[in-house]
Amino acid sequence: MDALPDPTDALSAVPVAGSRRSTPVVGHLKFFFGPMDCGKSTLALQIDHNNSRQGRRGLLLVRHDRSGRPQISSRIGITREAAEIRDDDLRRLVRAEWAEGRRVDYLIVDEAQFLSPDQVEQLAELADDVQVDVYCFGLATDFRGEMFPGSQRLFELADELKAIQVEVLCWCGVPGRFNARVRAGRVIRAGDTVLVADTASDTEQHRSGTESNGVTDTTETTIRYQVLCRRHFRLGDLGPDVAQSGQLRLA
Repeated sequence: MDALPDPTDALSAVPVAGSRRSTPVVGHLKFFFGPMDCGKSTLALQIDHNNSRQGRRGLLLVRHDRSGRPQISSRIGITREAAEIRDDDLRRLVRAEWAEGRRVDYLIVDEAQFLSPDQVEQLAELADDVQVDVYCFGLATDFRGEMFPGSQRLFELADELKAIQVEVLCWCGVPGRFNARVRAGRVIRAGDTVLVADTASDTEQHRSGTESNGVTDTTETTIRYQVLCRRHFRLGDLGPDVAQSGQLRLA
């Protein structure tokens, strides 16, 4: 008599129960990390594209995208709609898909540094217990050079840690990996860990006149980010020409 099908086979793209006994099936939790401008969101969308071409179905999740919208947006202009994560239990998001009769083979999670440690553990549970592949993308350290709590938990739990290989250079030409927060031409060392801001230079912002609630920001109030090497991050040295040291817009 044929064995009844394993009901969890409808929940993810995994082998049938019989083949599981010979080859254990597990999902994988992977963390791709690097400084700003290294192409994390571009890679996230490429991995989603590659998976979907093979007939797999995934969910795109994001927390605090630079656009301020529920989407994954790459700086090279590629954008996909995504579900905005707040304080959600990520397991419930997947179960809601199952309840609608839709399988989930993988998750793409952008700006994963903003996840809580509990949410990272939920992702690990999804990988282990229901064989969902989880691809996380984010920064390792904040503007102080200290690890985000979410990133730290990913370093502790992920099956694979992958430093993104696209080099982002400090103004001196040395590879940079520190995301300095800058206001009025100075590196800020204290403040809220989560602050989505701009990476355009102070001078560019002063010329363009960024407005918020009808008030135009000046070089005294505008906050931006700049990638620096360790030495210049420690020194707070933004380079000989600060007006040219910004990269691209973050928000």
